[in-house]
Amino acid sequence: KSNAAETKASKSIRVSQRQQLETTTYNSSKRFTKILTKGTSEEEDIDEIIKDIDESTYIRNFTKQTPRLFSSASENNNTSIQTHGKKCCPVYLGGSTAPYGIGTNISQRTCDQLRCTACDFRVLHYNDYQWDKSCDYLFFRNNMPEFSKLKTKMLMKKGSRAYACQCTWRSIEELIDLTMDRQLRWVCSKHIG
Repeated sequence: KSNAAETKASKSIRVSQRQQLETTTYNSSKRFTKILTKGTSEEEDIDEIIKDIDESTYIRNFTKQTPRLFSSASENNNTSIQTHGKKCCPVYLGGSTAPYGIGTNISQRTCDQLRCTACDFRVLHYNDYQWDKSCDYLFFRNNMPEFSKLKTKMLMKKGSRAYACQCTWRSIEELIDLTMDRQLRWVCSKHIG
């Protein structure tokens, strides 16, 4: 009796497995029913279905990953991939005359993708401005990022760049390495494209 019960249970499991496999996608179900109606045993049917799924998945993934050689489109994609997600190392701050871009030891460019790790806010920067001496923490906390409100404590100064997040602010005139100012908790948050 126990063998008959086990056989009945395994048949019901196989039937439920077959039903699950047959209810996948429309195109796949056509292939599955063709395989299932060949008259072979259920184990062979399931093995064929799994093999068919594995092969079609491999072919689909392989064609997605195959690069198109000697194509101008693929060359453009490669260059965008190279610049996508790069970070400045080291991170530079600078006045309004310093160019923006990805900062390296060779190419000393000021980072325009700064983020503060203390307040988790984007660092804003304004060319040809500097912060008034009366600025304080509450001023930035209450007025960031609205330029119209911030402008009340900004002074025009050619060549200067005013940086600020919600908790820290600096007026910079010359190119400096961010690591020189230990109080700043600003990091490059990656340059896109």
